[in-house]
Amino acid sequence: MSENTTLQQQLLEAGVHFGHLRKKWNPKMLPYIFAEKKGIHIIDLNRTVEGLTEAAAALKQIAKSGKKILFVATKKQAKEIVTECAEKVNMPYVTDRWLGGMLTNFGTIRKSVKKMQSIEKMLEDSSISINKKERLTLKRDMDKMNKVLGGITNMSRTPSALFIVDISHEHIALSEAKRLGITTVGMVDTNSDPNKVDFAIPSNDDATKSIAIITNFITAAIIEGLQERETEKDKMEDSDEENAEEKTSIGNDKDNETSEGDRNAPRKKASGTRRTTTAAKK
Repeated sequence: MSENTTLQQQLLEAGVHFGHLRKKWNPKMLPYIFAEKKGIHIIDLNRTVEGLTEAAAALKQIAKSGKKILFVATKKQAKEIVTECAEKVNMPYVTDRWLGGMLTNFGTIRKSVKKMQSIEKMLEDSSISINKKERLTLKRDMDKMNKVLGGITNMSRTPSALFIVDISHEHIALSEAKRLGITTVGMVDTNSDPNKVDFAIPSNDDATKSIAIITNFITAAIIEGLQERETEKDKMEDSDEENAEEKTSIGNDKDNETSEGDRNAPRKKASGTRRTTTAAKK
């Protein structure tokens, strides 16, 4: 309870409770609205804490299972925060522009990524002779592609979940994720429909401090999931080593028992063939 109170206080200080003007509200957000003040809706922070903890627990489990979570935030005030958090947990991110078909037409996107990587290798390879003009053209193309695709370079397949800042602004990403059945977690302001995401976090999705506190909380949960995964891996490796040692020791014990048994076994009496031969000589 005290942890929730502390979290609520932090959310309050970050201005997470400030919603949009009343005239811009979405009626489906009514359960998440605490009050109205000077024509602005105030979000219920109790519901924010509930949504945030549920979303964090879900993403923690996904990270623990070794799957990828795609961070999506193309709003100016969210770009730096989301990029930093995604890189911290080695997860893919989109912060410049969402390309149509980035999920539903993933094969084509992967081709573009490979093309970008091949251009990068070409520019780095000194053995390939490229004149100055061609080099400049290739560098411009690579920079342009890197701006849009740089965050998903290491994403070899579609992600298992999306974390979205402002679901209304990122409606194309959300619709693609829903079409593919990908789990969606989103910061939902009073002008959005919370039913469009699997895990809604009612919060102010415009203020930098609000975006930072929510994203950092989610990132911390993902880090916990990744750490638990590493711990389980280490335990499994240790148990495998112990099992291998036990099998080796059991095998050695059996070999020792067999050799001891051979030593203790009674020797057979010599056959009477020698006496018979001597008798025959006589």
